[in-house]
Amino acid sequence: FTSLVVGVFAVYVAHTCWVMYGIVYTRPCPAAAAGAAAAGGCVWPYLARRPKLQLSVYTTTRSSIGAESNIDLVLNVEDFDIESKFERTVNVSVPKKTRNNGTLYAYIFLHHAGILPWHDGKQVHIVSPLTTYMVPKPEEINLLTGESATQQIEAEKQTNALDEPVSHWRSRLTLNVMVEDFVFDGTSLPADVHRYMKMVQLGKTVHYLPILFIDQLSNRVKDLMVINRSTTELPLTVSYDKISLGKLRFWIHMQDAVYSLQQFGFSEKDADEVKGIFVDTNLYFLALTFFVAAFHLLFDFLAFKNDISFWKQKRSMIGMSTKAVLWRCFSTVVIFLFLLDEQTSLLVLIPAGIGAVIELWKVKKALKMTVKWQGLRPKFQFGTYNDSEKKTEEYDAQAMKYLSYLLYPLCIGGAGYSLLNVKYKSWYSWLINSFVNGVYAFGFLFMLPQLFVNYKMKSVAHLPWKAFTYKAFNTFIDDIFAFIITMPTSHRLACFRDDVVFLVYLYQRWLYPVDKNRVNEYGECYEEKTKKKAHRE
Repeated sequence: FTSLVVGVFAVYVAHTCWVMYGIVYTRPCPAAAAGAAAAGGCVWPYLARRPKLQLSVYTTTRSSIGAESNIDLVLNVEDFDIESKFERTVNVSVPKKTRNNGTLYAYIFLHHAGILPWHDGKQVHIVSPLTTYMVPKPEEINLLTGESATQQIEAEKQTNALDEPVSHWRSRLTLNVMVEDFVFDGTSLPADVHRYMKMVQLGKTVHYLPILFIDQLSNRVKDLMVINRSTTELPLTVSYDKISLGKLRFWIHMQDAVYSLQQFGFSEKDADEVKGIFVDTNLYFLALTFFVAAFHLLFDFLAFKNDISFWKQKRSMIGMSTKAVLWRCFSTVVIFLFLLDEQTSLLVLIPAGIGAVIELWKVKKALKMTVKWQGLRPKFQFGTYNDSEKKTEEYDAQAMKYLSYLLYPLCIGGAGYSLLNVKYKSWYSWLINSFVNGVYAFGFLFMLPQLFVNYKMKSVAHLPWKAFTYKAFNTFIDDIFAFIITMPTSHRLACFRDDVVFLVYLYQRWLYPVDKNRVNEYGECYEEKTKKKAHRE
């Protein structure tokens, strides 16, 4: 089954590479490549004529305009040079309709210099909303000293109002023009670029006008501003840069992918995390990120599969720290609730949720728990431990006794300090943050009982090493993702903490070589199986 999964994964990676090559590479018109000046079926670039252009940006509350009425000119760039990048900040008047939770649109025209856009038959334009709707982030307060009763009532009213999405201002507008003098084959125009193209007939040849593109991936949540009813002007940063055909096609596909995520129910914040991967990294690092993410997905699946197989077949808890299993379950659930409270990206949240479910199931196996239903009321029954398992529990309890002297004062002290000095949205937020800070800062201490049990038993044969190996690969991959995906700082530091713990496990594996007389992870002994086989013969 593992070989099948790896084979499917290899086919998927190869197919994705082929698709990416098809996006970046566009086949030019064969007749133009042969040197025919007026090759039939070819679509020629209008920019090759080097026309004198002008860039104009207008704003209006209407989604479509047919004349110059009810529009405001906010930026006019005469003698527009498509090869030169620029960035300008302008103040935009905010109409009353927009201040009352309405929408404001930007109309960007690229037309011949000295001619108004609506009088130019060879102008190109594109429309982009300058506003979007989002639920504002609730304000954080000091839970002990922050507010009086009256202020608390006002805060509760404000919190209820914040449940409704309101208009936010997009403070950035990023423009691109495809500058390559590329000759397209009219019989096989790429569908992604075709919808941005406007054709004109000039003599016997067909030309496509300049391809104007708005980079929506640059619109990040961090740049959004809440529009208040008293606001009359807001800043807008308009930036321009040229773009190649390959990058343009790639960017169009990425924008379509982000839009598809939102259609499937991803929030604006989740889509923003995906945007950050594309915008904040260069294309080469982006390609590396893709392969890293693909292998992370594969190792995640194999780790889950081997972990489940290990615990499904496990009949004995000899050599396994029950306290460590309980702690992993508690910490995984707390981390999931913390990520949920912080509205973290689904790229991090979904694997954490799956891991929490698996850890709960492992606790059931470790405690030998069975659930019997008496009508609608569940009845829990726990199994008994043999002498070897009780010996393991003694080592486990001994390790936890020493750890409790250090761990509990640190966690309580950290929770008290954060309550006095850090602001939170609610008491629940403080409680979850206190738990998760204890998990992240001192959680590795709860992995020590298993190391202590290994030391006392002088063996690591009882551990799920296949699952450990895949998780180790993912740990090192997480180190890379810690710098790419937006996540809380404590979660980022925890990725590096796991590296140290795994290195200790590796040292113990080297220190305690395999002993065939010892019980393995399934409660079986190699020597006993050999004797049974000889007896049957």
